[in-house]
Amino acid sequence: MRLFQFDTNSSKSKKVSRINDIDLTKWKEYKEIITDSLWIFDRRDNSGAHLGWYWGNFIPQIPRQLMLRYTKRGDWVLDPFLGSGTTLIECRRLGRNGIGIELNPDVAQKAKLLIEKEENQDKVITEVIIGDSRTLDIKSILNNYQINRVQFIIMHPPYHDIIKFSNDKRDLSNAKNLEEFLRMFGEVVDNVTLYLEDGRYFALVIGDKYSKGEWIPLGFYCMQEVLKRGYKLKSIVVKNFEETRGKKNQRELWRYRALVGGFYVFKHEYIMLFQKRK
Repeated sequence: MRLFQFDTNSSKSKKVSRINDIDLTKWKEYKEIITDSLWIFDRRDNSGAHLGWYWGNFIPQIPRQLMLRYTKRGDWVLDPFLGSGTTLIECRRLGRNGIGIELNPDVAQKAKLLIEKEENQDKVITEVIIGDSRTLDIKSILNNYQINRVQFIIMHPPYHDIIKFSNDKRDLSNAKNLEEFLRMFGEVVDNVTLYLEDGRYFALVIGDKYSKGEWIPLGFYCMQEVLKRGYKLKSIVVKNFEETRGKKNQRELWRYRALVGGFYVFKHEYIMLFQKRK
């Protein structure tokens, strides 16, 4: 798949990407876009409709950066673990259509209210759907908008049982063990990425966990589940975030615990970029 083409209709030929709105003849002007594999953020973006009320939501800078790199205006973005609606708020800001799936009805309703507060200058569609991303009929959902594929998928699943998001047995955070969690995660991948356009990208935002004195490389286990399905790994970004909700105002306590327990304090997540092969 050719990722770039030259626009011969313009008076000055410009190199136009097929997957984003970046004009590479002016690449130095895109200072906002991060191209390094280490992302360091002091705090989350709380502007506009963004609020940090939900345990487990990710910072808005992540979907923003990913959509700037891997989507164009008017493209369709799918988030099968919508949570508090961060991805769809950024869709409105960037002029991308977005579909978010959330299992918990109460969380979904709050997300809808927040998303509606964000200005929608480009009149894009931002739809919140309540359901299980493992079994929902994605084809019928897309047919409602007269499309059959999306151009980008972003996944931010529970980190197994670190945070219990509901009492629903279909919730990945209620998986009985690691094996069941990975099986359930794989079912989401199977169900939603079937509708990702060939050659396009999807991102997995995931961290690891620490249990019974042992580091569990949850992120890499999930990565292997995706790779087993034939996707191409394009990048692994490490995101470091200082102001985590769980450790806020407890830095000295966590430093002490790390010294006692012989481990290092979690501050990072992985952003794994995959490309769908033809």
